[in-house]
Amino acid sequence: MASGNSREITTSQVGIHDKLDDLVKKYQNSENKRPISDHTQSAFDEVCTWLNAFDGEVILDSCCGVGESTANIARANPDARVIGIDKSALRIDKHEHYSAQQDNYRVIRADVNDFWRLVKQSGWNVTQHFLLYPNPYPKKTQVQKRWHGSAAMVDLMAITPNIQVRSNWLIYLMEFAQAAKHYGMVSDLSEVTGENHMTPFERKYRGSGQSCWQLNCRSEES
Repeated sequence: MASGNSREITTSQVGIHDKLDDLVKKYQNSENKRPISDHTQSAFDEVCTWLNAFDGEVILDSCCGVGESTANIARANPDARVIGIDKSALRIDKHEHYSAQQDNYRVIRADVNDFWRLVKQSGWNVTQHFLLYPNPYPKKTQVQKRWHGSAAMVDLMAITPNIQVRSNWLIYLMEFAQAAKHYGMVSDLSEVTGENHMTPFERKYRGSGQSCWQLNCRSEES
């Protein structure tokens, strides 16, 4: 769901959406009855076969695009199994495996809305979840297309209390933190610094002089 160019976001929205809290509460008290898509069920089954009852740490990289971030995360966590998910076959097909020796990750095509529901039911030991530069849908009328303003937030919050979100739109992260509070989570916000870039979008945004931001969410109890 990442946006497709390096231009700065333009929007009439100047702060946290005034309907956000109401939307989060509404979805918390509703049940998602949408059928799981066949291609996502198949992708999930393939990942289960790959994990082969692995009981160590599992890390998700949702909306991973070409999977550069997935490979980076896997390299930094060699004892974990890392799963990159994106809905676009075109983007997934562009993934380049950085090392034949790096076999602790997979990049798959799936609908994350459905995949998150399946993961919630799976019992996997998901210790961290990355959402790097999701499509911000910056128009005020598009708030329900943002993850934190959608029905998918319920499943997202249920997978793991350790979530990192990055964006070049600060309001997006402020909203995500506000929504996460409804699930008993606290958040820390900081600017992305350093020379290493997690994704191609991060490289483009920072290369064009934009600031990028990182939100780390965790359970209040941790």
